[in-house]
Amino acid sequence: MPHPEEQHTSGTDKGHNRGASIHASAEIGSGTTWGEGLVVEEGVTVGSGCRIGHHVVIRAGTVIGNNVRLDDGASLGKQPMRAAASAVTSDQEMPPCRVGSGCIVGTHAVIYAGAALDERVLVADLATIRENVTVGERTIVGRGVAVENFCTIGRRCKIETEAYITAHSVIEDFVFIAPGVVTSNDAYAGRTEERFKHFRGVTIRRGARVGVGATILPGIEIGADAMIAAGALLTRSAEAGMIYMGSPARAVRPVPENQLLDAQNWE
Repeated sequence: MPHPEEQHTSGTDKGHNRGASIHASAEIGSGTTWGEGLVVEEGVTVGSGCRIGHHVVIRAGTVIGNNVRLDDGASLGKQPMRAAASAVTSDQEMPPCRVGSGCIVGTHAVIYAGAALDERVLVADLATIRENVTVGERTIVGRGVAVENFCTIGRRCKIETEAYITAHSVIEDFVFIAPGVVTSNDAYAGRTEERFKHFRGVTIRRGARVGVGATILPGIEIGADAMIAAGALLTRSAEAGMIYMGSPARAVRPVPENQLLDAQNWE
């Protein structure tokens, strides 16, 4: 007799156990285990060897790969909410959330419908990834990070604790974003109808790094391998391979050659 927390279905044995509510149409792979209060809605697919914590909610149609870990209270496939005055959230029903094999989703993290995580992504506790977002393989999304809608995040990035990635942003491969970084997409700060024509997130090119507590204004592009220092206020686009410091930030010197991404042999 297995330990109660190690009960699982074969993909054909559906129903309720230990307070779980699993829709009859859901497919759950062999060796997948879960705790108390799991909710799995219609048409969900969960791969084999997954570990699902207590009180996890997996919304309709969500697709989860093999060997995925979902910690307590995680919510996957949530449909977006739209306030009457929302500028960038539509009323469109989003397609199912997709989570690649080997991913880890932390306690009380929220992954919206219309989001797609590639293999071995880590989404830490309390992080939120909105609809129309893709995240590349092996990227780390840290504790409490918010990734707004219509963002593309590359592979092997590290976005650290409490960073804010504004809507309509592009982050390329191997980017490092330190704790508390803030990005913006609205130069009109919520005033006048003109703002709806000009929403522009930030673009951070391959291997660029942004220091702790930096602020990046709307439409800014940070070039490949650029370094934005801690506490900087970046009001203009940053040239590739240069270090920027200050408020407003200015280029001060090139990034040392041994600090450039291609010198690291990470591939």
